[in-house]
Amino acid sequence: MGYPRKLTRRFRAFDNFAISFTIINIISGIFSSFGFGLNAGGPRILIFGWIGVSVMVLFVGAAMGEIASAYPTSGALYFSAGKLAKRHKGAWSWYTGWLNFVGQVGGTAATNFAAATFIQAFIAMQWPGYQPTAPQTVGITAAILLVQALANTYTVRLVALLNRISVWWLLFGLVVIVAALTFIPAHHQQPSFVTHFANNTGFTNALYAGMLGLLVTSWTFTGFDGSFHMSEETVKATVNAPRGIMRAIGGSALAGLVLMLALVYAIRDYGVTAKADAPPVRILTDALGVHTAKFLLLIVIGAMLFCGLANMTSNTRQIFAFSRDGAMPGSRWWHSVSERTRTPVKAVWLAAACSFVLVVPGWWSHTAFTAVVSVNVVGLFLSYGVPIFLRLRLDDFTTGPWNLGRYGKPVAAIAVVWIVVSNVLFMLPQQYPVTPESFNYAPIALAVVLVIATVWWFATARRRFQGPVSYGSPDEVAAMDLI
Repeated sequence: MGYPRKLTRRFRAFDNFAISFTIINIISGIFSSFGFGLNAGGPRILIFGWIGVSVMVLFVGAAMGEIASAYPTSGALYFSAGKLAKRHKGAWSWYTGWLNFVGQVGGTAATNFAAATFIQAFIAMQWPGYQPTAPQTVGITAAILLVQALANTYTVRLVALLNRISVWWLLFGLVVIVAALTFIPAHHQQPSFVTHFANNTGFTNALYAGMLGLLVTSWTFTGFDGSFHMSEETVKATVNAPRGIMRAIGGSALAGLVLMLALVYAIRDYGVTAKADAPPVRILTDALGVHTAKFLLLIVIGAMLFCGLANMTSNTRQIFAFSRDGAMPGSRWWHSVSERTRTPVKAVWLAAACSFVLVVPGWWSHTAFTAVVSVNVVGLFLSYGVPIFLRLRLDDFTTGPWNLGRYGKPVAAIAVVWIVVSNVLFMLPQQYPVTPESFNYAPIALAVVLVIATVWWFATARRRFQGPVSYGSPDEVAAMDLI
């Protein structure tokens, strides 16, 4: 790909799958967004929407996997956008890179903020006199970011080990939670309950409410580009990276459906549960009792912490690659690699610091925090869509060993259509009446990112950034390899 090798290839096929599976993190995603789905469509959308959206995400993953096989680099999406564009390669690469960067930083911030929130919920259950506050949530999030940054600072082997553990934590946690919800409660909902529809969004149009409910699954299925970003540290990356993407999406789809069914059928009082501050916690408490619920809540918190760690790892590799091509302020700092650990240590701490900056507004306003991190999913999916769209425009796309053959273009077309549809849904009002607290700030957050990127591009970047850099011929690059 034209770069001297600085990162060690210590990720096996399972490790590559593990990072995307951990970032998708069905336990974290479902427990964080389940309450929204109860009010926007109910069980019918939660279950059948999960199935439908999972299929569409598989199309996105397959289209991304084909590109990952052709361009297995840490730059991933922005690198491939620059290579696939017919014209204005630098601009396509620039916007894709910054959308992906902001989306990943927002994902790390949002995941760890959610973990801090659930940690405080556990503390309140254990010690009823404890009163969670916004400053405490920000402080706990900062502590989590510090620990995750330290873990990412050390060797790639440590990160790979933690990601392996996270897969088994997720699978073990899934089995324990599902088994508990299946066998312990004396009462379950009737089989027909899966078709129950609920619209508590305030909008009178049931179709609109149901479409909003699809966001529960879309929120969960983000971050599978982690396998792509780890390409330069994965053995046989042209095959293992796309397989990691597809296995992570497929495995998460099946496991998530089981967890979703277990939660839906364990609901006692639908109205009370839907209005609860944390509906999944209410389900666990009503169905299993406080003590068992607390134990399962620890599993959920652990899953969220692993998710945040994997998010930061992927974010770091994107920063490393983007800086390597001179696209970030202080690029010389951020793409350096520690001679001792063979990891981009400075990029790790930049990722942690940027995530903390996004968390800080949560100190005084949860609405302000939501506005900042709402660009997470929109930014990520737009960055997924750009290289897939550019690949769709090419008639001479050179595939890698893992490819879709003649189905490549139809799959890419379906993927682009779904990305457009889902991003429109993410930017629409999600609750009526629309107030400053209920307003969907995703369009504003996205507009701010695009305006800053555009001003920066025309002011200075277009003169110094022309897209991915080639450091020389294969022989010249091989001579530069540090390991």
